[in-house]
Parts: sequence; C-alpha cells; structure tokens
Amino acid sequence: MKILCQKSDLLNGLNIVSKAVPGKTTMSILECILIDSCNGEIRLTANDMELGIDTVIEGQIIEKGTVAINAKLLIDIVRKLNDSVVKIECDDDYKTFITCEKANFNIQGKSGEEFSYLPQVEKTNPLIISQLTLKDIIRQTIFSIADNDSNKIMSGEYLEISDNNLRVTSLDTHRISIRNIELNNSYNDKKVIIPGKTLNEISKILSGNAEDDVYIYFTDKHVVFEFDSTTVISRIIEGEYFKVNQMLKNNFETKITINKREFLNCIDRATLLVKEGDKKPIIVEIADEFIELKINSAIGSMNEKIDINKEGNNFAIGFNPKFLIDALKVIDDEEIDIYLVNSKAPCFIKDEKGSYIYIVLPVNFNNI
Repeated sequence: MKILCQKSDLLNGLNIVSKAVPGKTTMSILECILIDSCNGEIRLTANDMELGIDTVIEGQIIEKGTVAINAKLLIDIVRKLNDSVVKIECDDDYKTFITCEKANFNIQGKSGEEFSYLPQVEKTNPLIISQLTLKDIIRQTIFSIADNDSNKIMSGEYLEISDNNLRVTSLDTHRISIRNIELNNSYNDKKVIIPGKTLNEISKILSGNAEDDVYIYFTDKHVVFEFDSTTVISRIIEGEYFKVNQMLKNNFETKITINKREFLNCIDRATLLVKEGDKKPIIVEIADEFIELKINSAIGSMNEKIDINKEGNNFAIGFNPKFLIDALKVIDDEEIDIYLVNSKAPCFIKDEKGSYIYIVLPVNFNNI
C-alpha cells in the first residue's frame, strides 16, 4: 500500500474514527485504526465491537492495500508532522513507513485481515434530520443519562418516531429530559434505545450545519448514522424503556414565569459555596412576586431574590443545584415556565408547545 494525503485531512479523519477506539481492551487489534485503499478511496476505520466509525479522506492512491496501525501512535506521529503532504506505505510484512518532508518514521503495522470490519446492515427508509437539529437534540438531553452501567437502559437515550414526530428521552434517578421535534417527513413508527456514548461521540463529529443532513438507519440490533463522508454504526440497547408518559401526567398547582438567565446566574453564584461532592441543596422560596433562593453550607450562606410572574401557591422547595443548572444551560428561551405541585413533587420546566420538558426531583431540606 502507498498513499499520499494532506496532513490536515489525515489528522481530521484519524480524530473522527479514534472515538471508536477502546480505552482498554485485551484485543490489541482493536487498539488500531485500519487504513484501507483497496476500493478507489482512502477509508479509515475503528471499531470497539459496540461502536464503529469509518470515514473517507481526500488523497492519492499509488498502490492499493490495507494496514492496521496502533491508533495512539499513529495520531501522535501525524499530529507532530509539519503541515504538508504525508506519505504512508507498507510492505508485505506490514512494516509501515510514514514520511512528511524530512521526517521519516518506520513502525510495525498489522494485517488488515485481522481487523474487525464494521458489520454490514441493510439500509432502508432512513430518518433524515439536519446536523444542526441532531446536534442540538443531543446537547439538550445527553446530560441526564446515567453515568454508570448499573442500569443499562438509563445509559442510553430513547428515540420514538411516530408519523412526523420525533421524541428523544433521557433520564437517571433524579431527572428526565425530553425533546419533541417535528420532522419534515412522515415515517413508520419506531422505538429504539441508543447508547449515550454513541450519541456523545456523534455530537463531537457533527459540523452542526443546518443545511447538511444526517441519514439514520435502524435494524433490530444496530443503528447507523451517515453524514458527510462518515459512517457511525452502533449496537442498540435491548430492553423496554421506562413508561415516561405516566410521569408526565400531573395536575400543577403553581406556575412561575422567570427570566432564565437571571435564574441560572443566581444558582451558579450559589454553588460557589458548595464544595465538590457536597450535596447541599438550594432552597427556592416562592412568594407572590418573587422567589428567594437560599443556600447554607460550611463555607457560608447566600440568599437572593428574583422577580417572577406567579399563579398558584406559595411554598419552599429544595433542589440539587447541578440538576437545575444542567437543564437551564441548554434552554435557549429568554423566559421559562416552571410548573410545581408542592415541595415533595417534581418540578417541570417546559414551553407551551412541549418542544422541551425537563423534570427535576426535589430534595428534602427540613433538617438543614
């Protein structure tokens, strides 16, 4: 194999596929990135057996072939090369030579036949969505998936397609995030749980251009994302998702309308008094024309009032400030509506159209 490509194109491709290289594995071949120039294009591939990514880069093929090279070593070498043309060639024993201007590297590669190629899946009836929309959906929901594997279902996001509506749900034991999107086309009903890791890595690769689309294909065991020159394939999480609709049924007794930026900044200031790992709640006291936020910790105390419009009852409720901050940061509206029942029931942050719904469970503060 012998190929020529610009360092910037090569490095960008390597950075894309490296997101599917496992951090720890007993199979050394999975620590590699495959370079394949056999089919008239230079294709880079990585696969950790749960998530696989391949991308096509610009370049010139002088001799066809494949070689698998340790991902970390290859990326470190390419990153430190001058911004010029890179030549990669390997012999029959997969000894690989990387040359850029006066720099010459000689490293040992592996046979491409050992590499685990991405599974072939049937691609029919794709869901088509803009890169901007998908990137926003992930940004606005990914923070509330569970960050451990104790419950596999909670480590993924639930996609429900019905006609021309897409609903994406994520949750852990303390909160729920929901985004409802109106699609440009109608589709057959589909329900699937996609690993949060997959969506997180995709959001890093997406350009976020509103005019560029992502094609999403579903099978019984896999989901495939195609965009630009990149393909991402992931196993889906098997199992039945939580019955979220039952959690959405609530008779609210209090509605607050508040400036989102003021509310967020106030909570952010309050967290200055909370040490990392400390679970001190922020207490929200609801009055007729304002709310008063209070926090009391070993470092000190703080209170601040924010003007509101309110319908309903006055009471106090406590929250983990991080959970409120996570939700408020991804809402783009200038003013938000908060719906409450009492000090022990979840609060709902949502717009009138229901395009976003964030549910946060309160915490007990009676003994604080």
